[in-house]
Amino acid sequence: MDKSTIWILVVDDYQPWRRFVSATLQSQSKLQVISEASDGLAAVQKAQELQPDLILLDIGLPTLNGIEVARQIRKLSPESKILFVSQESSADVVQEALSTGARGYVVKSDVGRELLTAVDTVLRGEYFIDKSFAGNDFVEGSDEVASQEFRTKSASVSLQRNTEIARRHEVGFYSDDRLFLHSVTQFLGTALKAGNAAIVVATESHRNGLLPRLKAHGVDIAAAIEHGRYVSQDAADALSTFIVNGKPDAALFLNYFGNLIAAAADAAQGEQSRVAVFGEGVHLLLARGNAEAAIRVERLTNKIARTYDVDILCGYSLGIVQGEMFSHIFQRICAEHSAVNSQ
Repeated sequence: MDKSTIWILVVDDYQPWRRFVSATLQSQSKLQVISEASDGLAAVQKAQELQPDLILLDIGLPTLNGIEVARQIRKLSPESKILFVSQESSADVVQEALSTGARGYVVKSDVGRELLTAVDTVLRGEYFIDKSFAGNDFVEGSDEVASQEFRTKSASVSLQRNTEIARRHEVGFYSDDRLFLHSVTQFLGTALKAGNAAIVVATESHRNGLLPRLKAHGVDIAAAIEHGRYVSQDAADALSTFIVNGKPDAALFLNYFGNLIAAAADAAQGEQSRVAVFGEGVHLLLARGNAEAAIRVERLTNKIARTYDVDILCGYSLGIVQGEMFSHIFQRICAEHSAVNSQ
């Protein structure tokens, strides 16, 4: 292999994400992904064996978290540069990650815009921090960066990060119905047990599957329905109220969800109650091949989240979405959310 080729190890527990990142990296001729790892211990072993030039490392890993992985790799493969790529967006987490001697940190929702710039920067021996952390001083207290010039850079592309994302507008990608129902039950059940309200806009099978699980979770679901704290709507019917000629009508969308949320909030207990909203209408739009409509709905959902006291979870099935994982559509969907989860 040519000495100019950069050997890269990609570490993440989510296979479609690893494939997406690998495809992005290998669009550059000098970058070569020589291996992947899905858990912390395997990452340490492969780093020691392969001595890669660069390691892209997630934090939330099975068996050993990414920060501890980085500490071990620094001892076993000291010439390997480490770039964290994680959905964690806490400044404290970033500081701890950099304290391992890693040279950079990119938030997953910004990967489409910043990854290649971050890789190039780190390989030059400089330091890269996701632009969303501009203004933070991560130098003091870190092992190796204290003696270096710390540079905050941003990707030189025209597409900017969506700065209008609400505090909690999350997206979940689910590999099967069992994981889907478990995650949504936890999300809705937590709200209902706290006296808040919940709105579900989902398929009939999922709406029916949630009821016994919420009951088993300790929710008096019959009382919640009777008092209007649990509102269930069919996703396809909901779409028909605001999708016009294949596109979401903003006024109709905001009116539909605004009325649902206002009514549910009135029924909730407590003076400062919130409403948990789960929806999979976006999944139906993507399944129909209408990705642009799904993304527009996600953007309108951010407006809802900025207007009302709500926590929002959007759900996609990997059985449908996985075909889009290698395109810019996946990046754009993730960019419209405050957090990205996969199961």
